[in-house]
Amino acid sequence: MNPNQTVPLLEFDPAERAILEPRPVKLTQPAPPRAVLCFFQDVINRLRRKGRLKVIGRLKSEIGPNPLYILEENGQNLLVAHPGVGAPLSAGFLEEIIALGVNRFIAAGGCGVIDHSINAGHPLILTGAVRDEGVSYHYLPPGREVSASPAAVAALQAALKSAGMPYTLAKAWTTDGIYRETVNRRATRLAEGCQVVEMEAAAFFAVAQFRGVTFGELVYGGDLVVPEGWDSRAWHKRADDRERIFWLAVQACLHL
Repeated sequence: MNPNQTVPLLEFDPAERAILEPRPVKLTQPAPPRAVLCFFQDVINRLRRKGRLKVIGRLKSEIGPNPLYILEENGQNLLVAHPGVGAPLSAGFLEEIIALGVNRFIAAGGCGVIDHSINAGHPLILTGAVRDEGVSYHYLPPGREVSASPAAVAALQAALKSAGMPYTLAKAWTTDGIYRETVNRRATRLAEGCQVVEMEAAAFFAVAQFRGVTFGELVYGGDLVVPEGWDSRAWHKRADDRERIFWLAVQACLHL
């Protein structure tokens, strides 16, 4: 490659408007200003069966409709939605929800663990992420890291302290390549302070900064990604942990 050529991903354009802009979908009632983006479809399904979630609209993609729900908790309404999986889809759904007028977000999810000291199920509040994905470079100038919204981090800390729940403030390694988490890349991320690996946080935080909204994320320790070998630690079967993380996210979001 010509050394004078820029890598396309680093050609940041600060233009405020794009050719295609997110448009609000039709809703049966106005969206509340706060939203919990829940990666746990099992939790969403349980809440829906219990009658706690009311569908008010749907986002769309080639994988099918993605419902938007209202959850009433402590006399307040929250929007609840699954954000999709992977940075591009999650960022697109986030954009479309922001277009509805929502401006305060907490995401609830899981993560891979690259630090042996993080136990399966342990709650982690993400304070920032290393940008080893592509989406964030379309929203912010090139850089290694992007931060969560301080107000959202504070709200999450308050919620976990109120619940008496031990937690860790953590930096995430956000990557697009789930099968390219090599020994050397893991060592580099550990050296720069990452403890967990996942696929969306850097994109979420970058979109939030670009759009001027508040965004935080709470995750729990999942599979172990270490040189000795990958260990699923049955992370996706931790029903109690997933439910707990969701409701902690709800409590934090209510106080944003």
